[in-house]
Amino acid sequence: MLSLLKEPSLAGVPSGTQRFFTIQKNLILNRPLLKRSYDDWYRRLLSDAASAPPGGVLLELGSGGSYLKDLEPSLVTSDVVADVADKVIDARHMPFADASVRALFLTHVFHHIPDVDAFFKEAERVLKPGGVISMIEIAHTPFARFFFRNFHHEPYDDSQRTWPFAQNDSMMDSNQALSWIVFVRDRAEFERKYPGLTLELVELMPWFTYFVSGGVTMRYLIPRCLNPLLVAIEYLLSPLAPLFSLYWQIRIRKKTQSAA
Repeated sequence: MLSLLKEPSLAGVPSGTQRFFTIQKNLILNRPLLKRSYDDWYRRLLSDAASAPPGGVLLELGSGGSYLKDLEPSLVTSDVVADVADKVIDARHMPFADASVRALFLTHVFHHIPDVDAFFKEAERVLKPGGVISMIEIAHTPFARFFFRNFHHEPYDDSQRTWPFAQNDSMMDSNQALSWIVFVRDRAEFERKYPGLTLELVELMPWFTYFVSGGVTMRYLIPRCLNPLLVAIEYLLSPLAPLFSLYWQIRIRKKTQSAA
């Protein structure tokens, strides 16, 4: 039954290819409720960048099917595979000078980084003082745990004791619980290991319209006439975010010299 709900345009398309990401981008742009979620996510990312000192590179890691560059043309997009973004960049080895990057953006990317210790060290190097890491990641609410463990193709392992994981496929090998492990369960360890970085925000985000939209892997079954009603329902359900939110926004800032 679940297979009948999968998005047919992605059937047989190898993940991580230019065609795959082009289809995903078109799905996002043409599904009103889904695009509404991405618009909100991207607004949050760009707002974080605006809070950093001016000047420096705006870099999106794992761009894939993102349209963030449409909203901020100065953005440098990147991915670990060729022909899908401006640059091929591994988050653990960024080809930028020290203190030259204003903001790093990651949307559903952090949990794909197999060695986040290397990423944080590299981010601390390339970020300007006051620069930010801004990300949208999978939350750890009861519903998120149930959904991503049982109905998503990537693993969700919140029992993993260490941060690194083995990776042979950059698209599939991941741990969707990684942001909770690092920034909530092991927050004290994060703060000890990276004294030059400050975790400023872990904030749950609206969830209902994204969920009913089917995301980028399931069919979009919502008549457009119902969109205003579903948006209103989402607003009414906002107090239930601690139980049901699927994603949260995370902001990390590199300390200024005076704060170091």
